[in-house]
Amino acid sequence: MPHLLLLEDDPEIRLGLEQHLRREGFTICPAGTGAEALQALKAPQAPFDAALLDLSLPDMDGLDVLRSIRAEPQFRALPVILVTARGEEIDRVLGLELGADDYISKPFSARELAARLRAILRRSVPIPVAEKSSRLSYDTIAVDLDMHTARVEGRLVELTRREFELLAFFLAHPRRVLTREKLLQQVWGLEYLGESRTIDAHVRRVRAKLGSPAAELIETVVGVGYRLGGPAEG
Repeated sequence: MPHLLLLEDDPEIRLGLEQHLRREGFTICPAGTGAEALQALKAPQAPFDAALLDLSLPDMDGLDVLRSIRAEPQFRALPVILVTARGEEIDRVLGLELGADDYISKPFSARELAARLRAILRRSVPIPVAEKSSRLSYDTIAVDLDMHTARVEGRLVELTRREFELLAFFLAHPRRVLTREKLLQQVWGLEYLGESRTIDAHVRRVRAKLGSPAAELIETVVGVGYRLGGPAEG
């Protein structure tokens, strides 16, 4: 049964989400402030499978909570959905840049939220790997699927789980144009309900962490998507 951290400052909304998500088969650790959420993460009664973070909090910005989560190695792979009433695009984009997996804006249906959670929790990346091989590489970039590590010219690159999966998918399909829709389906899950700008934010983060000149290997194909390396020969 998936265990979720639910950070929502409005008691009525928090209680409503708790009740609905429990009926959907989740167990919930509720928190009304950023401090409560961070404390729950430090000493969880059970390991968390995902976190829902409200951005508008009484004691701190929800993005600061996200920063704290991604700063801890044990939580870099924790799926995070931002829940916000803010309409400004900059908040959503910044959240994705900081490592959020998805966002949902209020008002929203609890059924949609549950669907997004399920998609995130059961999504998998079908990476074709040669038998007995756990490594993928292209030029100076290499990933080890078993160790869940990425390196550029031997230098270890720290990636969130989603960033790692995105890079691994690029490495598994070098020189192929991958549309945003294809990446959403294959990396975020077949039932992913989010928007294509999620891809753009994560690609920017991966490029920034790879550094130059490796970052230039991930090319933007205007109006379509992305490609690792130049066009396929022949």
